[in-house]
Amino acid sequence: MNFQCDDDDTVVIPCGTEVMIDSATYESAESSYFGVLNVSLNNDCLMVHITSSGCDASSWELTLIDSENIAESMPPQRYMKLTLNNNEACLAVFEKEETFDLTSLQVEGTNEVVLNIEGLPESVLYTY
Repeated sequence: MNFQCDDDDTVVIPCGTEVMIDSATYESAESSYFGVLNVSLNNDCLMVHITSSGCDASSWELTLIDSENIAESMPPQRYMKLTLNNNEACLAVFEKEETFDLTSLQVEGTNEVVLNIEGLPESVLYTY
């Protein structure tokens, strides 16, 4: 077996959960209580650090939903929501970080898109 890589081989490391692109889910998504502590980009990966009350955060499901609407501006803009499924009924406060793969949000003909995530004070410029 040969495990060597050529110099021109590209290694793609997936970065996390896929973004849900669904206008009906976006419209029906209700806000649940949680705080966003930090949002950062690392290549095609969006890291979202949240806080909420619960028992241990292990069952939390954070989802990033895209509205399927793309504003024809320069750069184009997408509209999104974060939702948290948290059925834990404890009063302790925990933090959790989730990573989302943004490659499905790329817009053809450009190398950047503005991500407007509901509830965040500033938009995120995703460059690819």
